[in-house]
Amino acid sequence: QVQVVESGGGLVQPGGSLRLSCAVSGSTFNAVSMAWYRQAPGKQREWVAQITSSRTTGYAGSVKGRFTISRDNLKKAVYLEMNSLKPEDTAVYYCNSVYQGWSWGQGTQVTVSS
Repeated sequence: QVQVVESGGGLVQPGGSLRLSCAVSGSTFNAVSMAWYRQAPGKQREWVAQITSSRTTGYAGSVKGRFTISRDNLKKAVYLEMNSLKPEDTAVYYCNSVYQGWSWGQGTQVTVSS
């Protein structure tokens, strides 16, 4: 059974940075396109960024230029480097495969507030 575990969230001031991590177990990983999603209070979950097996990346317009997604196939991990954080980035962040439809993890809370 595939398991994804997100970590690295926390409270940060506007303009600050955080690095999120996602560990995957129970599945092959190298050929899987992975993505980060987020869900703010009262809103639907939205796509944030993705990375393919060949490391081609894509970003939502709201985070482009501020967030960077990366992966480590040996560690079966995906990362999201978040810079210049804004209050509107506050959300629970999740990672998942793009196409395999794995079960969602618990997510990691990111709160941007002064």
